Amino acid sequence: MKLSRHFLVLAVVTGFLSACSKDEDATVVIPPSDGSELTLNGGGGTGSPNTVYVDFSADSATAAARTSWSLGFYSGSDYRVVLNGFTSMSAVALTKTDISTVGLSDAEGVSLAIGQGAGTLSMIDDVFGDLTKTVIAEVSATESSNVVYLVKPETASASDPSTWYKVRITRSGSGYSLQYAKLGETTIKTAAITKDATYNFTFFSLENGATVKVEPKKAEWDIAWSYAAYYTATIPYFFSDFVVINQYAGVTAAKMDTATISYSNFAATDIAAQTFVSARDAIGSSWRATTGNGIYKNLYYIVKDAAGNYYKLKFVSMGLNDGGTRGYPVIEYKLVQSAS
Repeated sequence: MKLSRHFLVLAVVTGFLSACSKDEDATVVIPPSDGSELTLNGGGGTGSPNTVYVDFSADSATAAARTSWSLGFYSGSDYRVVLNGFTSMSAVALTKTDISTVGLSDAEGVSLAIGQGAGTLSMIDDVFGDLTKTVIAEVSATESSNVVYLVKPETASASDPSTWYKVRITRSGSGYSLQYAKLGETTIKTAAITKDATYNFTFFSLENGATVKVEPKKAEWDIAWSYAAYYTATIPYFFSDFVVINQYAGVTAAKMDTATISYSNFAATDIAAQTFVSARDAIGSSWRATTGNGIYKNLYYIVKDAAGNYYKLKFVSMGLNDGGTRGYPVIEYKLVQSAS
C-alpha cells in the first residue's frame, strides 16, 4: 500500500511522541521535502486572478486573490509601506499633510494612468524590491512630516479621480495608523495596523476597509508566481507569469543553463560556484518567452530557502505552445542540499 509523505510524517511523529515520557521535552524536526511537481492554481488566463506562494520544503502552494489587498505594512524594524505590486496600482505624493483638506481639486493635472506606455517608474515601488525606494516614503516618527498620497487601485479608473483614494500613514507605537477615504469623500476612515514578526507584511484592503490574509508566514514560502509590476526600458510594464523570490526572508536564487550543467546532474558540489541573487526578480520572467514559445527548456534555477535548504527548480509548462494551460503553470523541484 502506498502511503503519502504527510501520512508517513504523522506516523513518525506520533510514534516518537508516544515513546517519550511526560517529563521529556521532545523536539520533532520534520525533514524538508525531497522534491515534487506542482501545478499552480493561478486561476487561468493571462493576468491571472491569483498569486500563488510556493514552499518547496513543505510541498505547498497557496493561492491568494491578487486584488484582495492594496497596501502592505512592513513588519521589520523599519516603517515601510508597499503598494500591491501584483496589480497595476499607482500612487503619487502630495505636499499636504492634512488629509481632510484633500479633495478632487488636488487631482487636477495629475495622471495615475500606468502601463501600455503610460506612467513613470516613480509611480510604482522599486521593481527589484528595495524597500528604501517605495512610492510611499518611510513613515516618519515626526508626525507632521508624513504627507498624503493619491492612490489608484487596479480596479479604479485612471480618468475618474473619484475612484481614487487619499491615504496618509503615521506611526502609532510600534505599528502604524492609517487614514484613508475616496478622493471625493469628506469622511475619513482610520485603521490601526500592528506589526507581526512572523510575516513580512500586514496587508490592508482600501476597498474592503480591513486587514486581509495574503502571504503565508515569512518562513513558509520561497517563491510567488503572479501577474506583476515590472518595467521595459524606462517605463512601467506589467508581466503575466512573473516569479518573485521571498527576498525579505533571505531567499536567494541563481540561474542555470543546461549547457553548463544539466538539471539532472546538478549536485551539492556545484552550489559553491554559483552566484546567488537576492533581488525580487532573481527569477522574474527570464524562464519563459514573451511570445508564443513557452518556457525556455534550457534554463533552471537553484533556490536557497530561508532555512538554508537548496533546491533546483525548473518550469515544466506554462501554456504557450509547451503543452500546458495558461494560468496553471507546472513546476518541478528537487532538494539538492539540506540545511541540516
